[in-house]
Amino acid sequence: MIMGLSGNTDWWDPRLIQETSKKHKTVIFDNRGAGRTDKPKVAYTIRMFADDTAGLMDALKIERAHMLGISMGGMIAQELALNHPDKVEKLLLCSTTCGTSHSVQPSPQALDVLMRPRKGMTDGEVVKKWIPLLFTEDFVKTNASYLSAVTQQALRAPITADAYQRQIAAILNFDTYQRLPAIKAATLVMQGKKDIIVPPENAKIIADRIPGAKLVYFENSGHALFSQEPEKVNKALLEFIE
Repeated sequence: MIMGLSGNTDWWDPRLIQETSKKHKTVIFDNRGAGRTDKPKVAYTIRMFADDTAGLMDALKIERAHMLGISMGGMIAQELALNHPDKVEKLLLCSTTCGTSHSVQPSPQALDVLMRPRKGMTDGEVVKKWIPLLFTEDFVKTNASYLSAVTQQALRAPITADAYQRQIAAILNFDTYQRLPAIKAATLVMQGKKDIIVPPENAKIIADRIPGAKLVYFENSGHALFSQEPEKVNKALLEFIE
């Protein structure tokens, strides 16, 4: 499982990990620059993150795996499927895009938060601004205790301002639109209908470009779809890989 922009292993919904690990060896990790992994001061690219993932699989002696990526993690998963196809059994792309040139852009509210420099902001202030981007307004109103736990998880090992900007730069330079038809792995595209970071039209753009891809929408989910409709999302995911 490949996490998205600024996220780390603490960000995965525990219910997802519990369900997938009942029948499958489930590996979660921190992308370069995030969480508890190294934060080298070099330019990051999505291809680099994909190569990192392939290297981790080699280190763990995992020859081939189902690959799930959410948001930026979905971009990494695309590059992995394109550049390391022998390592990908099935591909699951969640809340993601194929790059800026052929994508529907985030809402103005989301863009403001995503692109705003983080220097001078406390980690708590950053998380507070992200909550309305990840979850729908209705979910925020009715799940205070859950969101309190999510906030505490996000504050355990927050990304630095510098590493965040390097990940943002990697996203801005990412583009797989022309190459998507070369993906051979069976693919499931999952998308929340109320996502304001990655508007739902992006899922269809990807699914239309990958041969035989299956597209599933979740009517009441924003960007963090694993938390908002966990039973439906987990069911779709597990049925696809089993």
